[in-house]
Amino acid sequence: MKKSFLLLLIVASSATYGQKALKIITVEETERIEKMLSSDAMEGRRTFSPGIDKAASFIASEFEKTGLQKFNNANSYLQSFAMIKAKPTKQSIVFDGAEIDAKKILILSPKASVNATEKSGYQIVKIAKGMNFATEVRKLLSSPKNTIAIADSSHTGMFGRFTQMRNQMFSTQPNVVMVLGSDMPKTFAIQASQEITEMPLANVVGVLPGKSKPNEIVIFSGHYDHLGIDSKRMVNNDSIYNGANDDAAGTTAMIMLSKYYKKLNDNERTIIFAAFTAEEVGGFGAQHFSRQFDPASVVAMFNIEMIGTESKWGKNSAYITGFEKTDMGAILQKNLDNTGFTFHPDPYTDQNLFYRSDNATLARLGVPAHTISTSKMDSEANYHKASDEIGTLDLENMTAIIRSIALSAKGIVSGKDTPTRVDTSALK
Repeated sequence: MKKSFLLLLIVASSATYGQKALKIITVEETERIEKMLSSDAMEGRRTFSPGIDKAASFIASEFEKTGLQKFNNANSYLQSFAMIKAKPTKQSIVFDGAEIDAKKILILSPKASVNATEKSGYQIVKIAKGMNFATEVRKLLSSPKNTIAIADSSHTGMFGRFTQMRNQMFSTQPNVVMVLGSDMPKTFAIQASQEITEMPLANVVGVLPGKSKPNEIVIFSGHYDHLGIDSKRMVNNDSIYNGANDDAAGTTAMIMLSKYYKKLNDNERTIIFAAFTAEEVGGFGAQHFSRQFDPASVVAMFNIEMIGTESKWGKNSAYITGFEKTDMGAILQKNLDNTGFTFHPDPYTDQNLFYRSDNATLARLGVPAHTISTSKMDSEANYHKASDEIGTLDLENMTAIIRSIALSAKGIVSGKDTPTRVDTSALK
């Protein structure tokens, strides 16, 4: 009774904002999409597997049926890109005539060979003691410039950990050559060769162009990959990690919202709907997607992650990561007055969720990009288990959450509300 009442209340409260369109978001349609994405036929949607390709095709077909446009006039809803694995076969760096110890060298390059001197246009920077090593490297990898980074010896431990990034590179990233040391070289010679393996990936992206403010962008997203099949961890003869909540639920919400906004057909700002790949293995889909935008053009990002179970407050509620970092949460909650639904601040701040999900890349660039979730991060019984199946989800409550997101976003989508930006000064 309470669940049904909430759905009716949310519809009634939206009488002046797309009441007929809101009726598109039904429990039956939520179940249809969720059931397909979390079915055994998708084989757990593991990155680089046939199962994730099936899921991408399904999401693209939903976008096509809805009538979304393709991103950047592409010929497909698939936003294809490649991750690069590099196995070094030769590395030699000479600074001012002296060869550098190989143990003090880390070359991150997506190319089969790197040959450079001081005349090659490389910038030279320092990662000094006390600087955040990971943040500085992230900046360099996002820069369009090839770089030599001289890292203080205090970063030796972090330096070693970053060797794994040779298996996690984008084909479009610059060369970043890191050397443990202190002196900035006047002359240098770099010679390196690598065995390169390209691994194709694809986000699924659809667009509803804005009417009066087409250059202002609002993003709704969820990641559609999961963990795949693990026969070594079979439980009750089940080895498929279906990921019904993580994150077929968020992807279902994103698809449902695309249908809603297409039906409403009055978005003044451009809305982009994105299903991200490779979240579970490093967030690479969201990183590639985010590189396609000037962050200043992105007004808000609604990333939706694991909304299929009740939050710690029970039904009719969800939380927003990084709630205190912008006023976006306050804007959303204001639009939900008299609905009985509440957006709470993230109660799991010790887990740093704001910078752990697919909203993080744009959030680090100042975009009010937040994740909406109900997942009880201290007690979610089926998290990353084969038991994360559709039968464990509360589909009626999940539908109420999707409707609440649609209603709460009305001011942002219409161009009336503009959230404050994330303060990035602490990250510099």
